[in-house]
Amino acid sequence: MSNQQIMKRWEISAPGRKNLSMRILPIPQPRSGSVLVKVAAVALNSRDSHVIDNGMGLPLEFPFVPASDMSGTVVAVGTGVTRFKEGDRVVSTFVPDWIDGPPRGSARAPSPTLGGPYQGVLAELVTLSEAWLVQAPSSIDDDEASTLPCAGLTAWSALVELGSVHSGQTVLVHGTGGVALFGLQIAKTHGAEVIVISGSDDKLSRAKSIGADHCLRRSPGDWVEEVLRVTQDRGADHILETVGGANLNGSLAALAPGGRVSVIGVQAGFELSAPAAQVLPKRATIQGITVGHRRALEDFVRAIDRTSLKPVIDGRYKMEQLPEALAHLERGPFGKVIVTMD
Repeated sequence: MSNQQIMKRWEISAPGRKNLSMRILPIPQPRSGSVLVKVAAVALNSRDSHVIDNGMGLPLEFPFVPASDMSGTVVAVGTGVTRFKEGDRVVSTFVPDWIDGPPRGSARAPSPTLGGPYQGVLAELVTLSEAWLVQAPSSIDDDEASTLPCAGLTAWSALVELGSVHSGQTVLVHGTGGVALFGLQIAKTHGAEVIVISGSDDKLSRAKSIGADHCLRRSPGDWVEEVLRVTQDRGADHILETVGGANLNGSLAALAPGGRVSVIGVQAGFELSAPAAQVLPKRATIQGITVGHRRALEDFVRAIDRTSLKPVIDGRYKMEQLPEALAHLERGPFGKVIVTMD
């Protein structure tokens, strides 16, 4: 078999980092309604590490290909394809079957996602249904475009699709990971003031350089008072809660009347509790964010091409360096970590 007929991909034979390996396989061919994409870059999410390490309780089919977020170029199309042609630059959608409207699935079975339980995209070439892709923005490169499907769309859904953020409001973001920095940038493009909280002075300095109005050092017991101080006791209108656990209590204390907390991350624990004394008088909205649908991603792509928004990438690794990329992800990057296929 010639080199032109084979490709490399990462897969796990069972949950566990020790079961992660790169294999050489024949290039797949697009079926009816699907396209073959030459992957340019894959952006990693914390979820990808968890799927690799323990499967996250998902019904994975082994061998399993990890990761959900990719950018690339269509190199072949199957019969009946109308949304794309060869040469189109595309990005994947995280919840492929969710085109628009309310979330699909049920209380017991949420909609399946790429990178678990659907097969992921850590490969040189992938075949995907044309419905599972959107056009990539023309104003950013492939590396940057790969960061949009999860982190970018999560922040967009929280602040724009569901939050209707606008000028004159204050947005608080916890941390400086991918969702947080997208939240910072999206809020600024809509005219909002942004507060960033982090435990790292270096990361706060970097957040300031990309537009943060207030950068507050996280330390136990006083960050809420600092938020109230810089907002003249009003609090924040939108809070991107990427920490979870008991941190939700602090977010509610720092929330403005009528404000909205978007629960996105659970780094501090899966158990959430909210004191009624904070929720009821403030008429607080607490919303869970499950990334977003395809139409919202298409809206986000258009917005990127109309603004100067540039995704923040903290590390780029070659395909063979996936273990190093995962280690960087676990250290806590400033923005995103990506794997490039070239």
